[in-house]
Amino acid sequence: RLVVGINSDSSVKRLKGPLRPVQDEDHRAEVLAALKIVDLVVIFSQDTPLELIETAAPDFLVKGGDYVAEDVVGYDFIRKQGGQVIIVPTLDGYSTTAQVARIGRANG
Repeated sequence: RLVVGINSDSSVKRLKGPLRPVQDEDHRAEVLAALKIVDLVVIFSQDTPLELIETAAPDFLVKGGDYVAEDVVGYDFIRKQGGQVIIVPTLDGYSTTAQVARIGRANG
């Protein structure tokens, strides 16, 4: 099963600022849930997904971005369970932060 955890709107605001998220949690969840490979989308309101990770106890934890696996929230738990943390590279310029900055520059 593929379970995707996403931050709630309130946690995104706490982490990214008052102008975020760009898309609300329902819309983000709906887009992800529409992917055939996704079995379940879970919205979590904590600042980190640790509670979700410990509850779901996945075999694999996938994080996008320029992280080091050992720094990913839940790394210790996953490794103790015999699982694996996988870092998937991001594409330059496709993050929400980059898109918001581009829109801001375009609008002066």
